Amino acid sequence: MTAGDAERQAAPAFVFRLVPRRPTFALDMSDEERAIMGRHAAHWQPLIDSGQMVVFGPVLDETGSWGLGVVAADNESELRAFAAADPAVTTGTAEIELGRMLAGFVRGRERSPAGVE
Repeated sequence: MTAGDAERQAAPAFVFRLVPRRPTFALDMSDEERAIMGRHAAHWQPLIDSGQMVVFGPVLDETGSWGLGVVAADNESELRAFAAADPAVTTGTAEIELGRMLAGFVRGRERSPAGVE
């Protein structure tokens, strides 16, 4: 393991699952729900901008649609409070399930040979 590997695994990681009221939510949300989801995305934007959010977005599988986020964070209670303040949660549009990863690695971002991001 290199020093870079140790740095990438230093922060604890958390996985959250945003569970909407109905499985078809991402496919048939109303204008009001779409506005709420815009506020939901804006709520998490600071973690995306800081690089703490490793992945964030909607998932569509055989069970329906739901949201996924993986966050590198040091303070679980602050992250839980932040998640609880999410507009999708406070409006009752969805619930957030949050779990701490027991182990994991976050790979560093590398540029492709062509410089495509």
